[in-house]
Amino acid sequence: MKKLLNTVYVTTDGASLRKEGENLVAEVDGAERARVPFHMLASIVTFGSICVSPALMAATAAAGITLVFLDRNGRFQARLEGPVTGNVLLRLSQYRGLDAPTNIACSIVIGKMMNQRSVLMRCLRDYGDDYVEADRRAIAAVIERMAQSIRRAELSDNSLDLLRGFEGEAANLYFSVFDHLIRSPDTELRWTGRSRRPPLDPINALLSFLYTLLTHDCRSACESVGLDPAVGFLHRVRPGRPSLALDLMEELRPVMADRLALSLINRRQLRAKDFETRDGGVVLLSDDARRTVLTAWQERKKEERLHPFLDEKVPLGLVPYLQAQMLARHLRGDLDAYPPYFWK
Repeated sequence: MKKLLNTVYVTTDGASLRKEGENLVAEVDGAERARVPFHMLASIVTFGSICVSPALMAATAAAGITLVFLDRNGRFQARLEGPVTGNVLLRLSQYRGLDAPTNIACSIVIGKMMNQRSVLMRCLRDYGDDYVEADRRAIAAVIERMAQSIRRAELSDNSLDLLRGFEGEAANLYFSVFDHLIRSPDTELRWTGRSRRPPLDPINALLSFLYTLLTHDCRSACESVGLDPAVGFLHRVRPGRPSLALDLMEELRPVMADRLALSLINRRQLRAKDFETRDGGVVLLSDDARRTVLTAWQERKKEERLHPFLDEKVPLGLVPYLQAQMLARHLRGDLDAYPPYFWK
């Protein structure tokens, strides 16, 4: 599928990108390492110190290819794109939706909590016999308490602050037992709590990296259907923040990022040696580890799952685009409500 395989990730520090004819050419130390025709690309994502020629910048902007610059840790730095296209009537409907954002925000919050709960239930089902009784009971108790939070969110009284409170409560519950889901023998790969900017342990470094990749895909999904990625319903609108992309990402985090992080750690594809600690305690993925994660990320997006609303199997990589399309249909009035994605 085009939307799954048309992103090029450049991870080697010191690499150079240039235009040659209608091709992207990547070089390392003067030697050509890759060549991709422009017609096969939708975006280029660079990590760290990458040299990009002015001619390539101009060509990607003209061809509608997005060029994204991230630091070595995957933190967003800049984004280069050509003229913005989109349906002005859809965007007007999106802006008017800010007057009453609670219904959309409620769907997003419920989708996120349901998927977090499904991750815990899947781990309990897969590894339940291996847990000591206390850990098994702790996970089961959180699953039950999250079900109660979901019911309260469904009955909430149109208050965004209340919904955000339910979302925060569920996240605290979910991450309170996240360490029980990790089955690596490396003592360094334990979960002690969320640390974001900067990540201070390997698991947080891995999650932050995956969340960055997911945000990029969700932003592209919003733009592909003509939505403004900066105007969200759950996340507050702030200058420079892709609030709508972050909204869409919330319900997909447990499915596309958390599950992949757990798989990479539990299958021992990533070990403690794959992470580096820098000054100030900042933890980063090594270059080889980033490549491992990017390969797994692309393979994960090819996996097919049943979409509960469409009732058909679709690749996970297309889910952000499908959700953006359904949000656009809801804003146009074609759907009574925005249907979140529930993972099974």
